[in-house]
Amino acid sequence: MLWGGQEADEARIRSIGQELLDQVRADIAETSGLAEWAFQDEALKLQLFRLVDVLPALGKDSEVVRHLREYLANARLTPPAPVRLALGLARAGWIGEKVVAAAVRHTIRRLARRFIVGSTPEEAIRAARAARRARHAFTLDVLGEACVSEDEAGRYQHAYIELIERLGREAARWPEEPQLDRAAWGALPKVNISVKFSALYPYLDPIDPIGSGRAVKDRMRPILRTAQSHGAHIQVDMEERRLKDLTLGIFMELCDEDEFRRSRHVGIALQAYLRDAEADASRLTEWARRRGAPVTVRLVKGAYWDYETARARLEGWPVPVYQAKSETDACFERLTHLLLERADTIDLAVGSHNIRSVAHALALREQLGLPPSALENQVLYGMAGPLARALAERGERVRIYMPFGELIPGMGYLVRRLLENTSNESFLRRGFSRDLPAEVLLDPPAPPVPQPVEAPVPTNAEGSLPRFANEAHADFASAVVRQRFATALAAVREQFGREYPLVIGGAAVDSAEHLLARNPSRPEEIIGRVASASAEDVDRAVAAAEEAFPGWRDRAATERASVLGRAAHLMRARRAELAAWIVYEAGKPWPEADADVAEAVDFIEYYRREALELLRPRRLGDLRGEVNHYLREPCGVVAVIAPWNFPLAIVTGMTSAALVMGNTVVLKPAEQTPVIAAKLMSLLDEAGLPPGVLNYVPGVGEVAGERLVHHPGISLIAFTGSRDVGTQIYAAAAQLAKGARRLKRVIAEMGGKNAVIVDDDADLDETVQGLIASAFGYAGQKCSACSRVIAVGRIYERLAARLVAAARTIPLGPANEPSTIVGPVIEAAAAQRIRGYIELGSRSAEPLLIRDLPPEIAALGGYYVPPAIFGGVPPGSPLAQEEIFGPVLSLMRARDFDEALGVATDVDYGLTGGVFSRSPSRLHAARDRFRVGNLYLNRAITGSLVSRQPFGGRLLSGVGYQAGGPDYLLQFIETRVVTEQTLRRGFASSELAC
Repeated sequence: MLWGGQEADEARIRSIGQELLDQVRADIAETSGLAEWAFQDEALKLQLFRLVDVLPALGKDSEVVRHLREYLANARLTPPAPVRLALGLARAGWIGEKVVAAAVRHTIRRLARRFIVGSTPEEAIRAARAARRARHAFTLDVLGEACVSEDEAGRYQHAYIELIERLGREAARWPEEPQLDRAAWGALPKVNISVKFSALYPYLDPIDPIGSGRAVKDRMRPILRTAQSHGAHIQVDMEERRLKDLTLGIFMELCDEDEFRRSRHVGIALQAYLRDAEADASRLTEWARRRGAPVTVRLVKGAYWDYETARARLEGWPVPVYQAKSETDACFERLTHLLLERADTIDLAVGSHNIRSVAHALALREQLGLPPSALENQVLYGMAGPLARALAERGERVRIYMPFGELIPGMGYLVRRLLENTSNESFLRRGFSRDLPAEVLLDPPAPPVPQPVEAPVPTNAEGSLPRFANEAHADFASAVVRQRFATALAAVREQFGREYPLVIGGAAVDSAEHLLARNPSRPEEIIGRVASASAEDVDRAVAAAEEAFPGWRDRAATERASVLGRAAHLMRARRAELAAWIVYEAGKPWPEADADVAEAVDFIEYYRREALELLRPRRLGDLRGEVNHYLREPCGVVAVIAPWNFPLAIVTGMTSAALVMGNTVVLKPAEQTPVIAAKLMSLLDEAGLPPGVLNYVPGVGEVAGERLVHHPGISLIAFTGSRDVGTQIYAAAAQLAKGARRLKRVIAEMGGKNAVIVDDDADLDETVQGLIASAFGYAGQKCSACSRVIAVGRIYERLAARLVAAARTIPLGPANEPSTIVGPVIEAAAAQRIRGYIELGSRSAEPLLIRDLPPEIAALGGYYVPPAIFGGVPPGSPLAQEEIFGPVLSLMRARDFDEALGVATDVDYGLTGGVFSRSPSRLHAARDRFRVGNLYLNRAITGSLVSRQPFGGRLLSGVGYQAGGPDYLLQFIETRVVTEQTLRRGFASSELAC
């Protein structure tokens, strides 16, 4: 029993399925030899799809040939004769290249036109007429580049409206086809348009459902009004899972508005591969019943399975899609049943090429006694043509999903279609061939394999701790997560203005001077009043740390790891609260603040596992008569001097690294963010850290920092901050302080002047999104932020235009607003310094964008600096050489990729860098020659993760091993060897004798 009704009759399903299968197999054309060759090798197939993807971006014939060679270089199968001939011909010179490039372009354009109906509205209208002549209805989908700016969103809106108007006028002259244009309840619109909400607002994000909803609805209303006036149907597409709840919410809110509430000519897609699809279907049907007018549901399997699976695993989230195709197929049948049983509120369109799924829907419709028009079948243009014809001949209503648009933006869609066509599990490949018997293809989906309620926790080799896994970032697509964060922000605001003392030897200590921690979004708001340490306070803190050192050093490594483990547990429990403090005190937007806390947990968990391995006693040599033990032991008292831009993550990383190795710590946080550091101090104390092991001495750098750096009792200084301060610390540490019995060590993570190379074949959709995140996220206040973009060759103009358009409207405002991407800079002095660079750029380069500060934001009094982009920046300019640490981006030209590599590396820094390219040879060259601490290929250059991307630089970006990596803890130890001779009066032991 399903959904209160009887299951579809299996015999009838098989009967209908066999009928369709016989007709389909009789109508199938043979697959081309080139395609069959590609299907034999999965890696080769993907390489060919990469060529399809990049082709529109290639200008010269030589570039086409080069990419073809690069992609096929590692093919395990011998290419067919035409391909071998083409590659050989290309070696004949420019004439050969011209012939081969023309052939490749012609072949791929033909392939594209198999799945894309055309480039213009005229071609789309012709394709729509052709579909109707074949007894197929249609829905048109406007392909395009990823929407990265308000300008592009406006163009999409105009394109939708223009298409509806032109088709509406055309369709008025079309004769009615009852099979296509009539349903039991009345006439159906002849014009059907599919719309993606992501095309109508560049910052569509579930973190801000109100703002995103308002923007999308403002652009959708004119589309819906145009559709009503021209008798058209609007179908909303479903995209990635992250946007699913937001899309459903916006759709239902729009359709509930008075002017649209009575319309039946609206619909939305549901994806059966999502594990929560059934809950969404129930929610949608209950809403439709309350609304009082039916809506269409296009039921599909889902087109982003690989992306959803990989993204969830990378983020540490539960995988939202079924992992077995049979589970998706079974869910599809359950949803078909649920929606057909509610035919009074849902007009169901089954979007599947799987004959079993289609036959199930047709059999169930019969069994429920519904008229034929209660069910529509949909297929994708260029795919499953035989199935569409078989259904039409059977008298079913068939609608073809027809994308149209330019070739360049259409390539993403084309590659998805090719992947579907060639997948080993694709019904098109399995069912439309003659290899598999009908009974196998028409069997009901296999029941899912039961999953264990709780999977066993993986352990490290010794079984002492679970294997490290990164803390998952908050999934702000969840309403529960958003509400928890908003609640924490409200609760933290109630705690503003409290006082925070020094902590020395476990005791709270007040001071004569105090720091005022301000909210950079609204500086009149005082986050906290924090004691400011004097030089004498620092002396007492170092003395307390020295006194606590022997006891902490001699505790078992497992005990120290346990204390830190309790701290990580407390951090998780207070995650939203800690993130809220970061929002207010450091001016970090919601996702960045949450990631700061997650990284802090990661540092603790990773380092405590690494410590247990590093501190395990090691035996050297295996000769009888001698025993050698290699011991790793802590250095002593560590001074941690922390930055403000990662006010919890970095301070926790440096502190926990020192502590877990057995050192004691004197912590001086940044003057701008002492309250968050006080929360860390309190949390570690609650976790059981003994008094004096960690001492909290916030203060002015020229007083507390100066004394800490020069104190003879400090063994090691762990510093993260600016190059100027870092080099001063390095120089001071080299001077032997009076009374010191050791030379100080320094670990210094400093600044960067990070470049991203954009190759002439780069995917501009991914590039612009990556650059916006890298350059302007957190107002560019990351040492890893992108401050230089080096564009190769002819891509400069297109990149500049899209990048400027995207940055022109990137949301700017207070950090506590969920929509904010560019918040305030940290303080007034920083804002003044950054504005100085903007003035310099206005005089010495081409100002491509200098945004004004909106009056409503200026009225807040915060330290806001809007994004600025300068073009044609000379490589030697201060804009291109000096760290700005703000939302200022320099755009530079390079003749070729070699020159771009030279410009990228010709700076004093060597922290991070990036390359956007689709050329394997150039990516390989970047790996070899772009020598920075962290190089990112085809992704944003910020957002490193502990253990996966250990972080740290070269040259003047720092000294020491990368944080969050396997060597980092080695900097916090000293080593010694204990040797014992075990020869005793004629016998020798290989074991320790004492």
